[in-house]
Amino acid sequence: MSSEEETSEKSSSFTLPPSSSSSASTSSPPPASHFIGKKEDIVKAGRVTKIVNGCRDILVLYHQGKFHAMDPRCYHSGGALQHGDIEEFNGRLCIVCPWHKYKITLAEGEGLYQAVEDPSAKPLKTHWRSKGVKQRIHKVTEVNGNVYVTLNASQEAIESDVYRTERYSTDLHKLQPKHKANK
Repeated sequence: MSSEEETSEKSSSFTLPPSSSSSASTSSPPPASHFIGKKEDIVKAGRVTKIVNGCRDILVLYHQGKFHAMDPRCYHSGGALQHGDIEEFNGRLCIVCPWHKYKITLAEGEGLYQAVEDPSAKPLKTHWRSKGVKQRIHKVTEVNGNVYVTLNASQEAIESDVYRTERYSTDLHKLQPKHKANK
């Protein structure tokens, strides 16, 4: 990991509007943003997980020409979203948790489910409904071929926050070199 990746700035408290999960290229990175990688590398990979701010795991996805970032563990039971398929439900792009097939919108972090209008009617008629925001999403910015993430520092609790502990962190933590204490 380069020193640029390890260097992080303190993020200010703000709430991201739901549509701010990705943004177009600008001339300089936003304040409190974190370098994720080169655009070409992320586009090629399709998705990457990264540790930012020294402790926060982030999943960055590139799909249909847009970047999205979110907490990497599913709000429901901690499933590894980096292994989930991306599908469209009711016109909204979602990542599908590989463990229990929970659907999470890429843009807002909403959990979607298929509701039944009248259980006694045959055939059953269903439609997609929102459970509300369940997954913390983060703002992605591209600057001169580099991709940056600004953490969503909203103080409002979101269900995916439960999985921000060391127990659920990605294997990236294990790959970081350990510093030996001077004797």
